[in-house]
Amino acid sequence: MSEIVVGLDIGTTKIACFVGQKNEHGKIEILSMGKTESLGVTRGVVTNIEKTIQSIKSAVQEAQDRVEGELTIGVVNVGIAGQHINSIQHRGIHTRTATDDEISQLDIDALIEDMYKLVMEPGEEIIHVLPQEYIIDNEQGIKDPIGMSGVRLEANFHIITGRIAAAKNIQKCVTKSGLEVQETILEPLASAAAVLSDEEREAGIVLVDIGGGTTDIAIFHEGIIRHTAVIPFGGNILSEDIKEGCTILKRQAELLKVKFGSALASESQENEIVCIPGLRGREPKEISIKNLASIIQARMEEIIEHVYYEIKNSGYEKKLIGGIVVTGGGAQLKHITQLFEYITGMDTRIGYPNEHLGQSPIAETITSPMYATGIGLVLKGFESSERQNRAKRASAIKTHSKKTKGSFFDTIINKSKSWFDEDE
Repeated sequence: MSEIVVGLDIGTTKIACFVGQKNEHGKIEILSMGKTESLGVTRGVVTNIEKTIQSIKSAVQEAQDRVEGELTIGVVNVGIAGQHINSIQHRGIHTRTATDDEISQLDIDALIEDMYKLVMEPGEEIIHVLPQEYIIDNEQGIKDPIGMSGVRLEANFHIITGRIAAAKNIQKCVTKSGLEVQETILEPLASAAAVLSDEEREAGIVLVDIGGGTTDIAIFHEGIIRHTAVIPFGGNILSEDIKEGCTILKRQAELLKVKFGSALASESQENEIVCIPGLRGREPKEISIKNLASIIQARMEEIIEHVYYEIKNSGYEKKLIGGIVVTGGGAQLKHITQLFEYITGMDTRIGYPNEHLGQSPIAETITSPMYATGIGLVLKGFESSERQNRAKRASAIKTHSKKTKGSFFDTIINKSKSWFDEDE
């Protein structure tokens, strides 16, 4: 069996586990999926350890049971999100000692490793260090420095930070579920890997992932990530608004949103009515679809205004040819793209996570935007393992070349010794 990678999406409304492997054509297939209700997470942050562990175990067990043959999940790539996520820009410098050699992956790794040593605010840690562009001996705008020559290697970095406690709680939940964390990945980066094409990243695009508790934003331009942000509102706040506005139960509000919800009140008919069963002994409640859409639209406008503020704040507003891609569970809301286009004036499409996948046994069941993060975690897991393999190969080649050099000089020294011995 080829290498297996597992993505674990610990969300506010659901915990989903995805098992993926590469087929003979190099395409990634999703072999199975397990999903369960998330009971201990609020706005992307773990608030109840025991309930989260139960949900993780349940999702992982379901994913294992669905795979044909024996499979025990031990190592997972976990997503992290939440309002505590921040990003900063920083420049790093690495002066090379082996100036005769070409720049290798090891030099880049050393430069990135240095960035993880930056001093953060108390209680914060670095989650990701993302190189944007490299500078070699003051030559700017280099995207891939491997194989080039130079002494002074610099890079501009996009550094993503988060609260140590939030990251530790996620790791604690995963570890106590009998699993090992291979890598912690920022959720909007995972979603971007699942739904965006290389051309869109090059052209300039905004990824908006509307989850249950948070809305995650990632802005790309010229193939490089330029800005990330997390807004503390998501699909759950729409359900809360419906519950308050229509004075119904939370469960009924969620069902109403999913089945009859719309982001544009103007698209609903005045005379459309839904009947909700009343509490015991009480009359059923009639709710106008137009009124429901008005409640949803008011809150969605607020979320989109936050998104638009982040786009303007990034400084790339005029450079984003690709427009906006909306994904996550919230992307399933009717007329969501029209509302985005109306408020931001940017082209908008829904992002489906089967963009980079090969045919898989459960292809039909995983096309929903709500699975973008989980599938993206599998894709990022494969990227990470390939990067580690490249670094190992680079290290092995360097070691081998040093040994070869040593043996060559040893031979010359031994030969010259023998010549002197003969002269004597």
